[in-house]
Amino acid sequence: MSRVDISGVRARNNVVVTGRDDGPVVMLSHGFGCDQNMWRLIAPDLARDFRVVLFDHVGAGRSDLSAWRRERYASLDGYADDVLEICRELDLSRVVFVGHSVSAMIGVLAAIREPNRFAQLILLAPSPRYIDDDGYRGGFSHADIDELLQSLESNYLGWSAAMAPVIMGNPDRPELGEELTNSFCRTDPDIARVFARATFLSDNRDDLARVRVPTLVLDCRHDAIAPPEVGDFVHAQIPGSARRTLAATGHCPQLSAPQATLEAIAAFASTAR
Repeated sequence: MSRVDISGVRARNNVVVTGRDDGPVVMLSHGFGCDQNMWRLIAPDLARDFRVVLFDHVGAGRSDLSAWRRERYASLDGYADDVLEICRELDLSRVVFVGHSVSAMIGVLAAIREPNRFAQLILLAPSPRYIDDDGYRGGFSHADIDELLQSLESNYLGWSAAMAPVIMGNPDRPELGEELTNSFCRTDPDIARVFARATFLSDNRDDLARVRVPTLVLDCRHDAIAPPEVGDFVHAQIPGSARRTLAATGHCPQLSAPQATLEAIAAFASTAR
């Protein structure tokens, strides 16, 4: 683990704490190409009963871009380090970590390293591996991911405009796809390219069995990025995990189905001990 100036952790990750000082801690962690604004439709309601910790991954939102280092963030381990450093800076324990998309596996890695730091994991639209393998359906072939990465690297803005509506789903609500496109386009292309490789080439399947924290696998009925078979796999591999599938479409239910997502998160988090 690399050394870090703890005094700068809050600024580095643009940490925002809201809600009840005496409430259980819920940490919301966003996915690729997004920032903490993705939680805006559910965070205020969560704050009524919980202490809510929001942050931006380095390279996203209002994080400190000068803190970004290719060698640290070329794998998900660097992001897991950041999560644990935020927890130490805020002196957090018994955290309910809600990780969306790639942040689900970031949370898994953090909880494996310091299980006593976490009360629960809530994995929202998780995927431990995006590429199909023998006996495993991730949703993409090697060729699909190669093409995706080549397109992203050669024309990031064009890739963002094409992929964001696919990721968001809900073609009858084009404003959602437009929001995600705009979020992607606010990300520095060089940083996005490195994070994309860390995301889409990752394989965390073997890590799932090492999770010892009570876990909810929360996925969507129709998701082009993480199909139901992926949720089945994650649930089967994490010992004692719970599973809930939202009657929602797309990879970002906190925007497309915020009320259902809020209720599922709050119901599970309320059982944390």
